[in-house]
Amino acid sequence: MLQTPYYLIDKSKLLRNMERIAAVRETSGAKALLALKCFATWSVFDFMRDYMDGTTSSSLNEVRLGHERFGKETHAYSVAYADYEIDEVVSHADKIIFNSIGQLQRFENQSSGITRGLRLNPGVSSSTFDLADPARPFSRLGEWDQKQVEPVMDLISGFMIHNNCENGDFSLFDRMLGEIEQKFGPLLKKAEWVSLGGGIHFTGDDYPVDLFAERLKRFSGEYGVQVYLEPGEASITRSTTLETTVLDTLYNGKNLVVVDSSIEAHLLDLLIYRENAKVHPNQGPYRAMVCGKSCLAGDIFGEFDFPNELKVGDRISFQDAAGYTMVKKNWFNGVQMPAIAIRELDGSLRTVREFGYADYEQSLS
Repeated sequence: MLQTPYYLIDKSKLLRNMERIAAVRETSGAKALLALKCFATWSVFDFMRDYMDGTTSSSLNEVRLGHERFGKETHAYSVAYADYEIDEVVSHADKIIFNSIGQLQRFENQSSGITRGLRLNPGVSSSTFDLADPARPFSRLGEWDQKQVEPVMDLISGFMIHNNCENGDFSLFDRMLGEIEQKFGPLLKKAEWVSLGGGIHFTGDDYPVDLFAERLKRFSGEYGVQVYLEPGEASITRSTTLETTVLDTLYNGKNLVVVDSSIEAHLLDLLIYRENAKVHPNQGPYRAMVCGKSCLAGDIFGEFDFPNELKVGDRISFQDAAGYTMVKKNWFNGVQMPAIAIRELDGSLRTVREFGYADYEQSLS
């Protein structure tokens, strides 16, 4: 058994998502780009490459990683580019999508050799959490005024519109896309391609994939555009676990269990959005609050039910631990950073990355 903690990517579970993405691509004609902001563990890029069209990024480092490790189409996007990085960004990208007209005009000369696009903000989104809502008041994410965009259409050939956030409701997606068409229809008619971003949970159970593919195909035909999707979570959902070991047990009105991991350091998104981790099957007569080993009082994975009383040395496997985890892991408290391991299709396990003191030391000064 591998030393915990470690993230375990299961290729057989990843394959299910890849096949669903490939089916949507084939039926709808849309292209799919892996959103590196969600998942950038390049050791499985060779596996994912056969089912996807490339990557999309949010920074210089991500666009370079996508270009060098994934290949195929490489889209560059950032809320804002700095003068010192724009030339390198362009050197790694096939398309560059600017967040604002100001950035587009500022870097018009540097970006003239590749395809250019602009982010549009339709003012509606599926987010229920203000922190992640691109349509929140005073949002800086994209241009919203069609009249201001029209004069710069000669500088761009397409748009990116990202307003879905963990949206597993096709009817909501369909309704919001209709609002986008109503608001930006004249601009879309002038475009050659449109990215509808990520956050569409079309690889989830019971999602009406046929209706989704038909809607994408209809949108593409209506406006004469190549449609892009940017699946992040949808690409890797339920493919990965965070494997931990029980270090201590306590009782303070509840059964408390401390594991060799930390939600703040290893599953940070759950802490930010105040969500519990997932344990399967989460059934049994023994209920315990599972806690992280950092000094943060709220470093708590959640309360779960287990078939037996947990003891020191027992393993706990946290489910669905791929998205926004490995890209956000940190050295808070100097807690041991999880290794990254892969379960191959034949069931064999291999460790692809381990982290030690030198990594911790070199992350500082």
